[in-house]
Amino acid sequence: MPVHELYAYLCVADTDAAIRFYARAFGATEKFRLVEPGGRIGHAEIDLDGHTVMLCDAFPEYGIHPPQPGAGTAVTLHLHVDDADAAIARAVEAGATLERPASDAFYGERSGSVIDPFGHRWLLGHGIEDVSPAEMQRRYDALFAEGSQAG
Repeated sequence: MPVHELYAYLCVADTDAAIRFYARAFGATEKFRLVEPGGRIGHAEIDLDGHTVMLCDAFPEYGIHPPQPGAGTAVTLHLHVDDADAAIARAVEAGATLERPASDAFYGERSGSVIDPFGHRWLLGHGIEDVSPAEMQRRYDALFAEGSQAG
């Protein structure tokens, strides 16, 4: 089965507010939205530098719910950017919560994470070196060895 594209489709508590936040935090632009007569947004799309993210309000009647505040999230959205530190600062200034400040990671990226006001985690990073899968595994193993010695 060929897969032609993959889209993140986020349920949020307030799609209109989310669109405004993603514009401030990540420079997103709204492509369009579909609004029910009662005002609920059934579908919206934003553009992140040529990449589409889909959004909707909650549809509990179909089992579609936004993340619950403070309950964590099972999905992380990873944005590769030019400057992770600046992107994180911009997202926090727009209203995101800093989860992990940017740092140089074993896998060759400088990255950190934020939680947006709607409960979704965003990992923002930029490459700092090319690391082979074998070297990445070696470094990953070393992290666990260091952790067991520190305890």
